[in-house]
Amino acid sequence: MWNKPQLMTAVADLLIAAAAAVLLVAGLVWLARLPHFTLTQAVVTHELVEVKRADVERALSGQMRGNFFSVNVDALRQSLERIAWVRHAEVRRRWPSSLEIRLEEHQPVANWGEESGQLLNSHGEVFSAGMSVPRALPQLSGPVGVAPDMLGYYREAVDILQPIGRQPRALLVSPRLAVQLQLDDGMVVELGRTQAKLSVQQRLRRFVDYYPSVSMLTKARTTVVDMRYPNGFALRLAAATGTESKGKQ
Repeated sequence: MWNKPQLMTAVADLLIAAAAAVLLVAGLVWLARLPHFTLTQAVVTHELVEVKRADVERALSGQMRGNFFSVNVDALRQSLERIAWVRHAEVRRRWPSSLEIRLEEHQPVANWGEESGQLLNSHGEVFSAGMSVPRALPQLSGPVGVAPDMLGYYREAVDILQPIGRQPRALLVSPRLAVQLQLDDGMVVELGRTQAKLSVQQRLRRFVDYYPSVSMLTKARTTVVDMRYPNGFALRLAAATGTESKGKQ
């Protein structure tokens, strides 16, 4: 070995590199233990609506272990995302002793299902939470797996109904994916299932075309308009009459 200068040089370089790595690790450990890097605050970067300061403090309690270098930001993020109104959380270190927190709150657009406290957010996701201030929201109900599609149906219905001045108040999708829409005047529109030749949206547009005729057809209050007929529609009148009337194209 002593007569192999190249090998000796390689071994020396390796020892120097190992010593440098040890010194670096020791320096980082020493630096991390300095009191200057003790976490002093966690800052939420924007105003919150439903999430309260107490919610955030409870989520962070017990998770703010360590200092600027050793705190587990992923555990903090997961704890914050367990808050009912938090859809997504980001936690970042801010030099030299703070944490920066950004929370994305659920934006409720509808009540969901038959159980109280279930809501649908703007992404079509179902979540459970209670609103601090009650809001008038439409009611959507159906299989959870089609919730995003239902939100799309609802938004399209708002646009389609504008010409007749009506608003959708409830949307129900059955287990067989048949669609029922309730309007703000109480009228129910049966739209059935989307088919290759006739979509739910096309049936609703046909209802808008017929709406003036529906209003004039009878003096009794119409409770249900069935648009599942291929060439017309059927009316169900208020319970006092107990009659059904049909119209054709």
